[in-house]
Amino acid sequence: MHIARRSLLGALGALGSLGAPAVLGAAGRASAAAPAGGPAAAALARRFPRHHDQVVFRTVPRRGGHDHFRVTGGTGRITVEGTTPAVQLTGFHHYLRQVAHAHLSWSGEQTGSLPARLPAVPAPLARTANAVHRFALNDTNDGYTGPYRGWDYWEREIDVLALHGFNEVLVYAGADAVHHRTFLRHGHHDDELRAWLPGPAHQPWWLMQNMASYGGPLSAALLERRAALARKIVRRLRELGMTPVLPGWFGTVPPGFAARNPGARTVPQGDWGGFPRPDWLDPRTPHFAAVARTYYAVQQELYGATSMYKMDLLHEGGTPGDVPVGTAARAVQQALRTAHPGATWAILGWQKNPRREILDAVDRSGMLVLDGVPDHYPAVTDREADWGGTPYAFGTIWNFGGHTALGANAPDWAALYHRWRTKPGSALRGIALMPEAADNNPAAFALFSDLAWTDGPVDLAAWFAAWPVQRYGGADAQAARAWDVLRRTAYGTTRADGWSEQADGLFGARPDLAVDRAASWSPRALRYDAAEFERALPALLAVAPALRTSTAYRYDLLDVARQCVSNRSRLLLPRLRAAYEDGDEERFGALAQQWLDWMDLLERLVATDERHLLGRWVADARAWGATAEERERLAADALSLLTVWGPRASADAGKLHDYANREWSGLVGGLYRLRWSTYFTELAAALAENREPRPVDWYALEDGWTRKPPALRTQPAGDVVRLARTVASRL
Repeated sequence: MHIARRSLLGALGALGSLGAPAVLGAAGRASAAAPAGGPAAAALARRFPRHHDQVVFRTVPRRGGHDHFRVTGGTGRITVEGTTPAVQLTGFHHYLRQVAHAHLSWSGEQTGSLPARLPAVPAPLARTANAVHRFALNDTNDGYTGPYRGWDYWEREIDVLALHGFNEVLVYAGADAVHHRTFLRHGHHDDELRAWLPGPAHQPWWLMQNMASYGGPLSAALLERRAALARKIVRRLRELGMTPVLPGWFGTVPPGFAARNPGARTVPQGDWGGFPRPDWLDPRTPHFAAVARTYYAVQQELYGATSMYKMDLLHEGGTPGDVPVGTAARAVQQALRTAHPGATWAILGWQKNPRREILDAVDRSGMLVLDGVPDHYPAVTDREADWGGTPYAFGTIWNFGGHTALGANAPDWAALYHRWRTKPGSALRGIALMPEAADNNPAAFALFSDLAWTDGPVDLAAWFAAWPVQRYGGADAQAARAWDVLRRTAYGTTRADGWSEQADGLFGARPDLAVDRAASWSPRALRYDAAEFERALPALLAVAPALRTSTAYRYDLLDVARQCVSNRSRLLLPRLRAAYEDGDEERFGALAQQWLDWMDLLERLVATDERHLLGRWVADARAWGATAEERERLAADALSLLTVWGPRASADAGKLHDYANREWSGLVGGLYRLRWSTYFTELAAALAENREPRPVDWYALEDGWTRKPPALRTQPAGDVVRLARTVASRL
């Protein structure tokens, strides 16, 4: 389909506009008039309404291609110079943390104790970024963090990422509309395409060519709403001088593409986790180039052009068939560069990805590998050799599936990042913040962000000593004691054991007396001393009352108390097993009740925070539906991701059940408690009747609960301080 670009855009526009994108300047940023005072000032007014008029922002040129900021000024008269609006916000946030002892995060904030007039800067505060690329968000983020979040959420999320120094943000929202419009032009019908597109919760894996269709069909109205949200996201990123990283196209096609396009050649991709994978269009063919032209033209019409596109060719088991991988990679890069000359191809460093055949075939200077495992596997030591000098970003994935486990391999970040960045011939060009779900682990978020703005290696002892001052608003001996415990335990683990995340709790596991993890690919044991970790809770509870009023403090108190309760599951389960194997009915019954009592306490604890409410997750999904039927379908899409993940084949044989387990109100007291009480009842009956326990069809129980969940709380309830004290008294 050789259609001139101008006529193609006109033809696509005739299909029905989803709204015009911002007019783009040469640099790919919106050229529309900025709000009064500029984008950084507007962001400050959103987040700091009492103080924004005390700050002046000025734009300065880069130095040697590097972003930098400088903060100066007297009381109530702060001047922030920076290379972009986002960098200016980064400078202001560094000032807040280091001078004003305030902090804003994606998990709690401490701004209420700021004085009426912002404090003076004792000496100019200046930083230069040591990384050109400061990339944020995992491919899975749109699923595991919140597939049905709206603009209010995204507006804050973007501001927070800017305040923490990031300049490249992955945007998967709205990709469904691009594919829908693209394949309408290549022989497919509207209804079959909307059935092929998965529900929003599962779209990240469709974009990685792992699966399709599950959770759909999508309505035309939902496609429009998601495209409208995506336009707002990319527009705001550009206003702040940040790069929206959009999904590129590398050959995924709907079923029957070859039949609708004579001469096209597709390669079956087999199975992923129990799902049939979408077909791959041979990149050597003219049909590939034609679809790529349509895809990038449609995407640009909807969201504008950008300078970085994310693609994972043959991800997690994809098969090239008889297509030479290097030839395919060259065609993928050529299609991208034809549409967007000079654009960077971002690719995930994960398992065998990217294959060396890809890197050896393409222009490596036009690629960026987002390394997801440098703090995971100890065998990763030389990325220049692994990837032939391809530029890469030092990344982290501190949680998988959004597990609520607290902690990270912070010593690896401090030890490796500076050394790898400064070694002769280094190809390290950035950082990549890629937990599979965001909005958790605020200390890890801040520390990893600081890597790109720190001269020399990070001193972890000094960093964790300063953190509670910034987090709670002032110095406190008990807060310092608590965070020193956390530094040495949950944040003191390393990749030496081959893990980058902490162990998930067993309350969220499918019941078994020998179970040692809830998700199939989680650590089998705690990676730190649980008794030592517990010392952090009474210290946090003893923090001075004046420093306990912020959402930052209350979030941290909840997180530590929750983790203490979660860790009890690993202490109790061996005792339950021993009692059962001894045939001791009384002891088994008492321990089973203890287990359920801990679960009940955990349910009450997490119900105190709206970010830990399953009911909010489901209500957000329902809010996107236009009809009762659609609302229920979207709720099932969102809820299934956290429970069964997919159909039986995926949940059981594919081992995806509970991959996204998390200690949330409604899950702990709902599905998780139902499973364990069902199991204990059967084991108790087996003991009493001197027989083997009957097997339980866990998928049937889980799927039934997921399709028709009980009423779920949508508003927080209870006092986290009182409940944390209860936890401390029972440890």
